[in-house]
Amino acid sequence: MVATVFFCCSSAFRFPSCIWLFVAALCMTGSRSFSQSRDSSIIAPAAIYHGDTIPLVNLPTIDIIAAMSPMAAQKFNQYYKLRRDVLKAYPYAKLAGRKLKEINDSLANIKGERARKSYIKKTEKDLKNQFEKDLKNLTVTQGKILIKLIDRETNNTSYELVKDLRSSFQAFLWQGVARLFGMNLKSHYDPEGDDQLIELIVKGIENGDIPIKNP
Repeated sequence: MVATVFFCCSSAFRFPSCIWLFVAALCMTGSRSFSQSRDSSIIAPAAIYHGDTIPLVNLPTIDIIAAMSPMAAQKFNQYYKLRRDVLKAYPYAKLAGRKLKEINDSLANIKGERARKSYIKKTEKDLKNQFEKDLKNLTVTQGKILIKLIDRETNNTSYELVKDLRSSFQAFLWQGVARLFGMNLKSHYDPEGDDQLIELIVKGIENGDIPIKNP
């Protein structure tokens, strides 16, 4: 049975003094809407339980999280490192997709092989001047992720893109350079296999759940 009970500060009160002080402190800090009368008595909601009068006080909710196991902590750290690397590489993959579409659209309207090559070289130079510094700051891991995300974005490996836009020789040359840094321009994106966790992060970005800064 719940009732509003009038508590008086007297020796007849049966709660231990420490509990009373705790309840009084909660009342004074506003955890419940209590009113204080002029004779210093306190009115508070209460419940009668097995003959005892118990104050009813709403306490704030707190979250108690158990300590992580070493293995769970390691996986947690690995995920956030991968998330950081994907956030770094993803905008450049999106940029590559947009630029490739622009290049293909422009090439469709350019007549003659020489004019097409001239356009590609100029576009390459402009992109290099604009993004070379930023791309050089990517780590090897971020570079590997970028290569895979470019395949995801364009449905072509980086090797195929270089081969189509420049030449087989250029593709072979850059593949050799990439290999020196542990990369592979022929890497395919596998969202249901090795790249499943990357795909989850990318989906989070695309759904707006993970904020990202564009270059």
